[in-house]
Amino acid sequence: MLEATPQILDDMDFYLPERGAARKMARYFALFADSTRLMVLSALSISPLCVTDICSVLHLNQTTVSHQLRILRDMEAVTCERQGKILKYKISNPKINELLLVGAECAGF
Repeated sequence: MLEATPQILDDMDFYLPERGAARKMARYFALFADSTRLMVLSALSISPLCVTDICSVLHLNQTTVSHQLRILRDMEAVTCERQGKILKYKISNPKINELLLVGAECAGF
């Protein structure tokens, strides 16, 4: 069995996230761990949508969609913009779209 050299172990300190940063990353990645939330993000990666449109596209009820959007807003993964009487939700960071694509590739899609 090969052991890591002292140099490799020293280099790891530079590359590994601090514990607080790792916890924050874990919470962020948890956004993608719920299949409903993942579907909402996937729909929003195509176009900004209102709650009614998300419900229609994903065949989900308004309570479910609103709950997931609240979680996504709290984590600053989505923002909403008022257009007249309608609130349109959109992904707040283009890197989320990249993560969705990488996730799809890793899952074999």
